[in-house]
Amino acid sequence: MSQTFFPSDDPAARAGVPQTGRHGGRLRTALRSSITGTVGGLVFLLMCLAALILPWFVEVPPADSNLVYTPPSAEYPLGTDADGRDVFTMILLGGRDVIIVSVLSATVSTGIAVVLGALAAYLRGWVDSLVIQLTDFMLTIPQFALLVVLAAYVRMDSPVMLALLLGALGWPGLLRAVRAQVLSLKEREYVEAARIVGLSTPVIIGREILPNMASYLMIHFIFAMTGATYSMVGLYLLGLAPMTGINWGIMINNAWAKGALFFTNAAWSIMAPLLVVSVLQLSAIWFARTLEQLLNPRLAGQQQ
Repeated sequence: MSQTFFPSDDPAARAGVPQTGRHGGRLRTALRSSITGTVGGLVFLLMCLAALILPWFVEVPPADSNLVYTPPSAEYPLGTDADGRDVFTMILLGGRDVIIVSVLSATVSTGIAVVLGALAAYLRGWVDSLVIQLTDFMLTIPQFALLVVLAAYVRMDSPVMLALLLGALGWPGLLRAVRAQVLSLKEREYVEAARIVGLSTPVIIGREILPNMASYLMIHFIFAMTGATYSMVGLYLLGLAPMTGINWGIMINNAWAKGALFFTNAAWSIMAPLLVVSVLQLSAIWFARTLEQLLNPRLAGQQQ
């Protein structure tokens, strides 16, 4: 089934979630007209690619006790850390775990929210009541406080375990939004036509309803990545995340724990990872806001 048989009733547009296949030219136009969107999108994508690719080509800098907290120079652009390692090289190597954790966490949380929210809205009855009660219960608990408690007891020996924990706690807010969207879209004529011809519930949800929410889910996915990154860095700062490998969170923790704040030459060992995380988050938010204005006609109309 396809909604193109009902041109007079465009559910995506009426729900404020247009079809994603029509936005290629509009996306280019929106990015050209929005400096923050263009810069944010380019910086975000470049940082993600660099974080994933550079560790394959950049060697881990050796520790040298004679170079502890060396100030920035031509040889060490951002100085050295408490172990005498080049901070700039550590920055280049430290993004991979952050990106992997944020993407995997956003995938898990979005997947849970979409599956449970869509089923609750479409099936209604006891399924809807159970899901809503569970969601309300999760929303009453401060997420980061719960995350800190669980991190203290759950063995997290890899970034993947951290990502799964973050994703398992990050779905309630999106679930309510997904449920509201599905409640609206399920009443459209093309969904009713799909029911009449006997399509199963999973097929109707997967082929007729969720595609009309793709743009909204894409925007939320980016915001979920930023939320996971904030939580991840917070756990590393508290020493509750797996302190193995090299990433920006571990760099912040090491600098904090080894007194970087009390040494004049050590400022960049803690400021550099904080600045990189901030730039990544800000660029993602700029990019997501531009996409939100593009893909949501109501916001686009308010901007004009």
